Amino acid sequence: MADISIKRAHAEGRDKLIGHLAMLCFAALVSGSYSIGAMAAPHIGPGAINAVRFVFGICVMASAVALLNNGRIPAPREVWRYAVLGFLMAVFFITMFIALRLTTPVATGAVFTLMPLMAAGFGLLFLGEKPRAIVLIGLVVAACGAVWVIFRGDVRALLAFDLGLGELIFLIGVACHAAYAPLVRRLNRGEALPVFTLWTLFATGSWIALYSVPELVETDWSALPPIVWIAVAYLAVFTTAGTTFLVQFGAMRLPAAKVMAYTYLTPSFIILYEGLLGHGWASGAVAAGALVTTAALIVLAMAPDR
Repeated sequence: MADISIKRAHAEGRDKLIGHLAMLCFAALVSGSYSIGAMAAPHIGPGAINAVRFVFGICVMASAVALLNNGRIPAPREVWRYAVLGFLMAVFFITMFIALRLTTPVATGAVFTLMPLMAAGFGLLFLGEKPRAIVLIGLVVAACGAVWVIFRGDVRALLAFDLGLGELIFLIGVACHAAYAPLVRRLNRGEALPVFTLWTLFATGSWIALYSVPELVETDWSALPPIVWIAVAYLAVFTTAGTTFLVQFGAMRLPAAKVMAYTYLTPSFIILYEGLLGHGWASGAVAAGALVTTAALIVLAMAPDR
């Protein structure tokens, strides 16, 4: 019995390590979408590019599922589950772009840092997960570091932050995204993760397509420059199919609070990418905030789940 318990503990530890690595990849991939998306944004509306990215993303994921199932794509069971998960993610994407029309990326980024703490609350509500004090402390410290990075170490900019209509709208989207992670585990019925990811993507894309019909009709697709299609390809493969799979993969192995905590790394990765692209490097004060976030996440990852 002791040997069985040791083997089980080792297997659980390995699963958690893989879950953390998956979420690290998630943060890196999501962050890349900001730089490439900024280059494409002037040429196409947010609804249109999101709808197209999901069409391509669904095709990529469907191909992967068919390959893994000898050319067969299993039909969805209890479709309402995918409709719920898809709706939550669609609200997040739509409110994000609505907010960006009403406020600044800095302000939306600040609201985004509330997600892990919200996820901890939803994890308690939906799964009964009660994070330890060290986990909550780690979340708060990581959030402070992320906010410092977002405001580029400018205390005056931080103090001048005003919660307006755009921030309130995006707060709804952030809450939906935070609820998504624990609900993945709650609503999964033992389906293979690629299949579960495929039908979640399909539901999300369907909700976004319904919202984006006017924009899809008005867009002159033949006149779009190559950067738009490059952005669509990246978003479809890496930040639609890829990140949806990674979040679901991580959510099946880690508590909701730890899964969403990796979103704190997004500002730091963006700064790294912008520097590598030749757009300038961050100041020492901003880099210090990134280091605080990284250190807090390391502590958070090593802390017991409960």
